[in-house]
Amino acid sequence: MAHRLRPEGLDFVERAPVRFVFARKISAPPETVYRALADDVPGWAEWFSQVASARPLDGDAGREVRLKGGVRFQESIIASKEPEVYAYRVDVTNAPGARALVEEWRLAPAGTGTRVQWTFATDGTPAFRLMMKPFRAAQARAFRDAVTALDRRLAA
Repeated sequence: MAHRLRPEGLDFVERAPVRFVFARKISAPPETVYRALADDVPGWAEWFSQVASARPLDGDAGREVRLKGGVRFQESIIASKEPEVYAYRVDVTNAPGARALVEEWRLAPAGTGTRVQWTFATDGTPAFRLMMKPFRAAQARAFRDAVTALDRRLAA
């Protein structure tokens, strides 16, 4: 059953009870990475293995994302500053126990490539928060694999 999450702003990535921050350098320039994140929403399913499908909503003001395994999100874009930051919050999900969720992608030049930083910030019931602790390692692998696949996709 889908439920509405607490609407949070970009500042939530700094104060969320559960925060995962991952970073990796890739060879594509920041502008190219930004366009893959913000402009090619359906393309996420090609490089982020957890994503089954993604599509823009409301004239690119939001997204609908379905993960493999059945979790669904309706999201609102809360920051879009090319080529530095792309962030969204989850408004509605079927993930049990979640109360708020914001994801932020920060991009910075790194030589001829880009340093990609992803912050996953969330809050939920005590059981949800407890479940998130072992989830961190899986998120780290998912980020590493996704950014590596994105880099390969952008180089092709």
